[in-house]
Amino acid sequence: MLFNSWIFLFAYLPVTVAGFFILGRRKQLWAAAWLAAASLFFYAYWDYRYLPLLLGSVVFNYGCAAWLAASPPARKKWILAAAIAANLGLLAYYKYAGFFLASLAQLLERPMPALHVILPIGISFFTFTQIAFLVDTCKGKVQESRFVHYLLFVTYFPHLIAGPVLHHKEMMPQFADRRTFRLSASNIAIGSTIFFIGLAKKVLVADNIGAYAAPLFSDPVAPSLLVAWAGVLAYAFQLYFDFSGYSDMAIGLSRLFGVRLPLNFDSPYKSRNIAQFWRRWHMTLSRFLRDYLYIPLGGKRCGPLRRYLNLMITMVLGGLWHGAGWNFIVWGALHGAYLAIHKGWSAVARQWHLPSDTRVVNILATILTFTAVCLAWVFFRAPDLATALTIIKGMAGGFGLALPDVLAPHLLPLQPVLGAMGMAYYLGGGTAFIESWTWIAVAALITFALPNTQQIMRHFDPALDFQAGGERMLAWRASPGWAAAIAVLALASMLAVNRPAEFLYFQF
Repeated sequence: MLFNSWIFLFAYLPVTVAGFFILGRRKQLWAAAWLAAASLFFYAYWDYRYLPLLLGSVVFNYGCAAWLAASPPARKKWILAAAIAANLGLLAYYKYAGFFLASLAQLLERPMPALHVILPIGISFFTFTQIAFLVDTCKGKVQESRFVHYLLFVTYFPHLIAGPVLHHKEMMPQFADRRTFRLSASNIAIGSTIFFIGLAKKVLVADNIGAYAAPLFSDPVAPSLLVAWAGVLAYAFQLYFDFSGYSDMAIGLSRLFGVRLPLNFDSPYKSRNIAQFWRRWHMTLSRFLRDYLYIPLGGKRCGPLRRYLNLMITMVLGGLWHGAGWNFIVWGALHGAYLAIHKGWSAVARQWHLPSDTRVVNILATILTFTAVCLAWVFFRAPDLATALTIIKGMAGGFGLALPDVLAPHLLPLQPVLGAMGMAYYLGGGTAFIESWTWIAVAALITFALPNTQQIMRHFDPALDFQAGGERMLAWRASPGWAAAIAVLALASMLAVNRPAEFLYFQF
């Protein structure tokens, strides 16, 4: 079931919210059980055949957590290792078995039996959530005896399909708090506002601009410089608004129930370096990789060379988490290299006292970071490495510089300069070219010039770890003007959900 669908908006959500608060007035456990059951229905609506897989994973990990909590320290590490191996084995089968077999067949140059395994939606998210829970149980940081609360923690529908990756210390206290089960007009107003802003990002921006990215990645036949960059930038902003929209919608939906989710997206394209980017893009996944992979590997405690190796291992595995393919491995390796370069440059800049916080430097650093991220997105989006390399060549000008011929009459004063640059013209495509760059300009304006959703809602504690800065513009408040603006935004979004498109992160 999609957040941006009629059946979710006008059937599932009203019934789920009403049942939660009606039962919450009688007994909190009933309300928690209702919300857990509704979350399981939400998951089963996609494909009921995978519901036993989700339930089996929950029961298995709950049992392992109870076993860990009751075991002596000497036995805990073996139980934890076996439980993690079982979780990763399940994930590996569904997500990576086909990739490994295909790679092995290519390496051995002999055919291998093809596996036709459908990836269960959300398996990466509920697997990582439970692995973190097991690790912290082993360390004595948590012990959950209420199965209903654990079931709700794992299956909670606002996060189940595409995150955020939840942590027990953030969610369990909220599920046990009496105030969570009381209907609040404030929570309804705040939650619905955040939800509709996210819905608008998805259906009004991401879905529209994505149409100009698809042709490049599906058939990149010698793309010229501007065509290649238009397609890549269109995808960069499509993914940005798609994931940002989902994150907002998840936070808004959860707020309807009085539960605050952790912030998962914080204007990452405004980052001035790649480390900052990863602190602001898919923040809960970055936190998981840092706490449960990078730090256990040794982090930065083992010298600079080992630190760079740990960064590379973490990012390559993070790339592989996103998808089973060599292009995702290259994407992760690129970001590992970016982080290593950033750490090295930061050390040099500190040693030589280079200027690092002037307006010009900040702007140039943001442009450089955004460009590096866009280059890496090519491997993330392309179906294979050959396609990605073709697009990269086009972005570097390897296929020349060309414009639609319909633009030639409007560029007559610049013809001498354009001719010296090797400008060529091709027939047709003028409308698509103009529309794509118009959408890119609009998306860039929203991304770089306007505050994000959490900053707009900054006076109302929108997410668990949000920290308000010095923003002054577009602060939401309960007023007729804001109510009318959100109503118009909601209406425009509703009219655009006739053909709901899946969120891009569903595939991970």
